[in-house]
Amino acid sequence: MKKKDKDFSDKIFYWILKILGYGTMVLLAALVVVLLKVSFPIFEKFGLKFFILNDWNPVTRVFGALPFIYGTVVTSLLAIVIAVPVSIGIALFVTEIANSKIKKILSFLVEMLAAIPSVVYGLWGLFVLVPWLRNSVEPFLGKYLGFIPLFYGAPYGVGVLAAGIILAIMIVPTVSSICREIFYSVPNLFREGALALGATHWEMMKLAVVKSSVSGIFGASILGLGRALGETMAVTMVIGNRPQISPSLFSPAQTLASLIANEYNEASNSSHLAALTAMGLVLLMVSLAVNTFAKIIQKRFQMRTGVGK
Repeated sequence: MKKKDKDFSDKIFYWILKILGYGTMVLLAALVVVLLKVSFPIFEKFGLKFFILNDWNPVTRVFGALPFIYGTVVTSLLAIVIAVPVSIGIALFVTEIANSKIKKILSFLVEMLAAIPSVVYGLWGLFVLVPWLRNSVEPFLGKYLGFIPLFYGAPYGVGVLAAGIILAIMIVPTVSSICREIFYSVPNLFREGALALGATHWEMMKLAVVKSSVSGIFGASILGLGRALGETMAVTMVIGNRPQISPSLFSPAQTLASLIANEYNEASNSSHLAALTAMGLVLLMVSLAVNTFAKIIQKRFQMRTGVGK
């Protein structure tokens, strides 16, 4: 190929990538503009009170986003608390302990979890997880830990705890696969150095693998959190769909995504439709804020410790 033709091809490739990159930004901006335009009547009527009101009544046209923001944040954080330790354990087992045969089988099974449709998770949660929580787990926790507000209340089965567990199962494949690749990228020199200094196999994994991958693990956790924030169908089926704020994990709640899924097709008036669209805008803003915050924290951690660069 002549140099002139090669330069021309490089320029075309450069401009294609540039257009795609800027196109993503334009698409995001267009999405925000459309959501703002449709939801503007709600913000015009309620202003910032929309974010702190507890009431949601389409009949009287009173709308407040606070219970749904609370439900979204609490269920997602609960999912992260459950899923991240499990995912790190799976990734460590696959990369540091398991033989090649078990490694292939376990990796395949974990990745298969990501291929299961959301509605199947919801059905499993409704017919298996919820009865188990209602009859066994929640009564046990209420009996011995009921003095803690998190575990106080009637054992409904459906509620924040069920939604958090479902979300945790759904994000384990994402977090564990990323952690696995991060652990694979740790130089063997780190492992050999730790073992040479007298560390046990567990100490080697803790110091040479996990500690040097903290920044990457944090990033994987945020990606899992992003998946949890927007999950709809499975959560809708097990959370109870009651717009309330309660410290108890046993109580029903509702998320932004489950609200939109339940009511968008049945929006009774323009105000109701605008309020639901505003919920979609809030969900988008929450997701962007979480990811932006995570990037800032991750960058500061890397600058302070030099770990994960």
